[in-house]
Amino acid sequence: MNNRERWVIITILLGTAIFVGTDLITDSSEGAPWWHLASEGFVALAALAGVVFLLRGSFALKRSLAAEVLKSSNLEAEAEQWRKQARAHIEGLSQEIERQLTSWKLTISEKEVAFLLLKGLSLKEIAEIRKTSEKTSRAQSTAIYEKSGLSGRSELAAFFLEDLLGPNEERRP
Repeated sequence: MNNRERWVIITILLGTAIFVGTDLITDSSEGAPWWHLASEGFVALAALAGVVFLLRGSFALKRSLAAEVLKSSNLEAEAEQWRKQARAHIEGLSQEIERQLTSWKLTISEKEVAFLLLKGLSLKEIAEIRKTSEKTSRAQSTAIYEKSGLSGRSELAAFFLEDLLGPNEERRP
């Protein structure tokens, strides 16, 4: 239920409670039987209970939303802080990868493909990004593996990433 619908229902229930309450006062002054007054009183109380229930839900929803917004902004700030702290390391890693690709005597195009392979893109995605055919991307990736002496994408990724991750014992809590 959206906020507008909630307020429409609250207004209807409040109007019902006021109307029934007014009728209850009129009926009691005219000497209506107790069971009639009790039934109208129950209807008025039920409508007021509905108003209270919806208002409490609305305020709880607003508090929850505010908490989630705060949590989200904290996570965004934490992610931005991590990016700032890691930026120098990431740039250094990129430079070292570039140096290694140069030492393998890769062409500029092959270096671009190698970086995209390391990012995990498929040959089709690489071809789309570079505006070439998939066949060209496949040929360039094959040239990369031949010049590097590696057997494929897994070995290419492992060549650069294996030393970044310490032995399993170091990563365990």
